[in-house]
Amino acid sequence: MKTLHSHCSTFMFVFSLFFYPFLSLAVDTITPTQPLTISQTLVSNGEVFELGFFNPGNNNLYIGIWYKQIQQKTYVWVANRDTPITSSSGNLTIISNGNMVLVNQTGTVVWSTNQPTQVVKTVGQLLDNGNFVLRPENDENPENYIWQSFDYPTDTLLPEMKLGWDRKSGIHRFLRSWKTNIVPSTGDYSFKLDIAGFPELVTMNDETIIWRSGPWNGLRFSGTPQMVGLNIMKFELQDNSDEITYSFEMLDSSIYSRFVVNSSGITQRLVWAETTKTWNTFWYFPGDFCDQFGECGPFGVCDTSTAPFCNCMTGFRPKNKHAWHLRDGKDGCVRSSVMDCGSDGFLQLKNMKLPESSNAFVDQTINLSECGAICKKNCSCAAYASMNITEGGSGCVIWVGDLMDIRHYADSENRGQDLYVRAAASDLDQSIGAGSSKNDSGNGNHVGKIVGITISTCVVLIFLLVLVYSKSKKTRTLKKSLDRTGPQERTEDFVVNKGAIVPSRKDYYNETTMDELELPLFDFKTLAMATNNFSDTNKLGQGGFGCVYKGILTEGEVVAVKRLSRICEQGIEELKNEVQLIAKLQHRNLVRVLGCCIEVEEKLLIYEFMENKSLDMFLFDKEKNMKLNWKIRIDIIHGIARGLLYLHQDSRFKIIHRDMKASNILLDKDMNPKISDFGIARIFGRDQTEAETKIVIVSGKKNRGSSNTSSQLNLLGQAWKIWNEDNALELLDESIRANFSENEVLRCIQIGLLCVQEQPEDRPDMANVVLLLSSENVRMPQPKHPGFFIRKNNKEIEYSSKDDDSKTINGITISILDGR
Repeated sequence: MKTLHSHCSTFMFVFSLFFYPFLSLAVDTITPTQPLTISQTLVSNGEVFELGFFNPGNNNLYIGIWYKQIQQKTYVWVANRDTPITSSSGNLTIISNGNMVLVNQTGTVVWSTNQPTQVVKTVGQLLDNGNFVLRPENDENPENYIWQSFDYPTDTLLPEMKLGWDRKSGIHRFLRSWKTNIVPSTGDYSFKLDIAGFPELVTMNDETIIWRSGPWNGLRFSGTPQMVGLNIMKFELQDNSDEITYSFEMLDSSIYSRFVVNSSGITQRLVWAETTKTWNTFWYFPGDFCDQFGECGPFGVCDTSTAPFCNCMTGFRPKNKHAWHLRDGKDGCVRSSVMDCGSDGFLQLKNMKLPESSNAFVDQTINLSECGAICKKNCSCAAYASMNITEGGSGCVIWVGDLMDIRHYADSENRGQDLYVRAAASDLDQSIGAGSSKNDSGNGNHVGKIVGITISTCVVLIFLLVLVYSKSKKTRTLKKSLDRTGPQERTEDFVVNKGAIVPSRKDYYNETTMDELELPLFDFKTLAMATNNFSDTNKLGQGGFGCVYKGILTEGEVVAVKRLSRICEQGIEELKNEVQLIAKLQHRNLVRVLGCCIEVEEKLLIYEFMENKSLDMFLFDKEKNMKLNWKIRIDIIHGIARGLLYLHQDSRFKIIHRDMKASNILLDKDMNPKISDFGIARIFGRDQTEAETKIVIVSGKKNRGSSNTSSQLNLLGQAWKIWNEDNALELLDESIRANFSENEVLRCIQIGLLCVQEQPEDRPDMANVVLLLSSENVRMPQPKHPGFFIRKNNKEIEYSSKDDDSKTINGITISILDGR
């Protein structure tokens, strides 16, 4: 009978936990005589926030805070993130010394406020701003709080919460990501206010900066233009004897907003949309190539409106010219002019994200003119700027040494600020094309100016002579090619509709389009030698427009050479698209184009080499497939989504790939995914982003012609069928036998089904796909019947059996079948 009673009690406990999980105390406070048990919650006075026990899906219990009025729980704070309760019960109580403690089923303390206090009678209270405080029983004065959760945030910044350093208590507040979407323990990424030098926000992976906001300039952070024009919130940075902190405030308290660093290292500003019941992403970082810290190295300027993105300022040149031409700017720039402290001046660069400022010198008491004079006298001073740009500007910031992580904004409206960079006198009349002007701080002299102008004139004349010689040499080379091929071949091979990228007749005596692209031009003989004369042993793969070969250049650089088919009519069009578009695009999840070769009968593209070739070689190979564990697969999914988001939203143009398939996902030596093959890409207007492309990585199966020939449905049809049968996990690749998250798998399948909905308005755009993948707190709609899937008839099955097993039917993936 005791055993039966025990089993019944356990059943009732589990039943109550799942079907009646929380009993609200209808109060916001716990006391020594009224602890919080597993089946109870606290609710703030205005019913904004709720506190209680929760299980995020990893079979552990935590004490946390979430929004009371949002149905799908959105957790904003976790007490015992690194010490979960592994038993089936626990309680939060106040002990005799006045501290709050969390104990498990056996009474063992797993978390405590652990504050030295002489106050015996204390209470724990949940406030309407989301702050959970320990205070004296009859004292609600915030100055007398003994402990508060706002001093120990997890991954979320709420209104009125402060990041930074409290100089009185010595507490340094910063955010730390969850380990995964379902594990709240301390993750790899942190978001903090860097208080050294000139304060700015930074996102870090352990101790490495991956993004920074730029310093606070009195209105906003100089590298965060998204903060401009928001009328629902205001931002504040306090720097005084008590604190140096950053916070934000909602001007309408009925609007919920939060700032989060997620488990993938993405920081997001989210605002709750009551009408759609979803969290809208106002902005996120890193958002583009130039958001990634230090991509253009010391003294390099990143600008997403130029191709390539990395530029050297006037008076500087690439430190590693070879790497620079291959679109790797991390070595940065070095001075190309001889400096003379006495005659040096300053280039005024407009609309700039100020350099990394942890070692900057700041003086609030002087103005910009005085700042320039100090910098002029100090030969080690590399640059200066106003500390505060409000009311005409005030204060002084001086940088000594390398200038790191500078960015220029082409759109000048409320973006960045002026930066004055030390330059040689000979460089003062030049600019980087970013809106530069001369500033010698009033200390130049007439002779110095004359010398500077004379030297500048000579440099320009020499440059023009070199340019004329280079152009005449190129003209002679092209003329020889024409003499060999004759007039008929000129017509067929050199003329392209809607603008030529291969030289047309007018280009022989003018600038060619290839010059405008600033891509290195490779000689065909060089590439033939690099690829062992395009031998089969160097062959990496073959696509619809030609073959790809491994090549080793004379400098030892390993590259991939794509040799377009001579008989392919679409080859020229593909080349035009790839060179014109990809040359302007740089993202960690896009394959970089390093150069091209265009001769009469040969058209080639040179890409960065990817050691692990393409994703299809792993997915559809039984042995290699075993290497794709779930962590690698989910990382690949995230990478592809980020790359597509960049193409759809964050690049200079809106680009829809239209040929997304496993063979177009390349993998580097660390299995990081990079999207390739933009041959049939299309540029869309601002309002056209419905054309979604998607591949399935979860199942490891082809969209069509799968090995399951007994099924009359293609992969999408099978996925929809088993989803409706609540057996979606059957879609998971059989090679993944352990160590995977069911929630992540099901979420990926659900997102995939949402992306192929019949109506465009039912499909998430890529911004929402990235958000859905990275946050389990965002509510997803249930998918409806897919817009398109194939029932195989006998003819199709017979045809697929004749097809090469390494390819899909006709080489076409379902992503091209676009229901627009």
